[in-house]
Amino acid sequence: MTDKKTPLHDEHVALGAHMTEFGGWQMPLRYTSDLAEHRAVRETAGLFDLSHMGDIGVHGPEAAAFLDHALVGAISQVKLLRARYSMICADDGGVLDDLIVYRTGETEYFVVANAANTEVVLDEFRRRAAAFDVEVVPAPSALLAVQGPRAEEILRATDGFEEDPEASGGVTLENLRYYACAPMRFRDEAVVVGRTGYTGEDGFEIWVSPDRAVELWRAVLAAGEPFGLVPAGLSARDSLRLEAGMPLYGHELDTTTTPFEAGMGRVVRLDKETADGEPLAFVGRDALASRKGAQPARVLVGLRGEGRRPARAGYDVVRRTADGDAGAKVGSVTSGVPSPTLGYPVAMAYVTPEVSAEGTELAVDVRGRAEPFVVVPLPFYRRTK
Repeated sequence: MTDKKTPLHDEHVALGAHMTEFGGWQMPLRYTSDLAEHRAVRETAGLFDLSHMGDIGVHGPEAAAFLDHALVGAISQVKLLRARYSMICADDGGVLDDLIVYRTGETEYFVVANAANTEVVLDEFRRRAAAFDVEVVPAPSALLAVQGPRAEEILRATDGFEEDPEASGGVTLENLRYYACAPMRFRDEAVVVGRTGYTGEDGFEIWVSPDRAVELWRAVLAAGEPFGLVPAGLSARDSLRLEAGMPLYGHELDTTTTPFEAGMGRVVRLDKETADGEPLAFVGRDALASRKGAQPARVLVGLRGEGRRPARAGYDVVRRTADGDAGAKVGSVTSGVPSPTLGYPVAMAYVTPEVSAEGTELAVDVRGRAEPFVVVPLPFYRRTK
């Protein structure tokens, strides 16, 4: 099967991007260097193409009730123009995908799923919607993200980009809240601007029609050049989200993992109720209720390297012996990089509970050598607000 291309594919190629397959799409891995793009986002700003993400519209009188049934979160409690991170789980509690739900109207919601899981989520939504007065439809659009401490200044300087206080109820870039969205304009077209992010920095996401994506991309790049903005690829996005302790589906999350094992139990709302005050029977509820408060077989932890060699996904986590050698296996690394911001290797890993406490000294088997790591809290990095 041929990989799909975003509306910005030719722009990436023209900028000299190294392209790679990701979730069934051809996406830019990097334009110049991973380090330069990572540091630009931390220090000034980076521009990302996220048009591969799966956009799904959920509309109808029972849209909120449907999403309460289909997802683990209490979506009916989300206010207009706000957003919520949630998960869709199987009957056994395994995570099918993690996603963000935006409420864009009284009975209208916009769901953003991971690229590789879009069809899975769409199929599950349609199956779970059978008993509800709701419409579930693909809602393809182009999605750009400006991430970094100077993101707001750059959008304000972008030719043709305008806030729309009348349509948004007075919401501007400055007062747009975290995990919220608002209608704004790019030249003669209405766009939706969100403030969620996946880098640990402040920033904005802009949904625009695919035929205007190139125009917006070029306008943002031109406005951002004096500020130090650069286009950034998947590699920088991965190291940024890892420093921020954010999970990536297929690494920290999958169908064999429940939200509780991933340390994300807070997104599971077992207290959801029907109009009659009875427990709401959302998909996966029974399995997740049995896991809440139980000792998991494995725990997701942060690991800080004490040497220079980084851990990588799939490497074994082992006990560290008194002489520094590798002991028994106690887990596996899910993601790992040399942190450009912090200057030492960082990783996330699933380990057995008895070695999950902060300060526990462990090792990672890096190509036959036991590299020293210590358990630390997540996230590794928090921006200064």
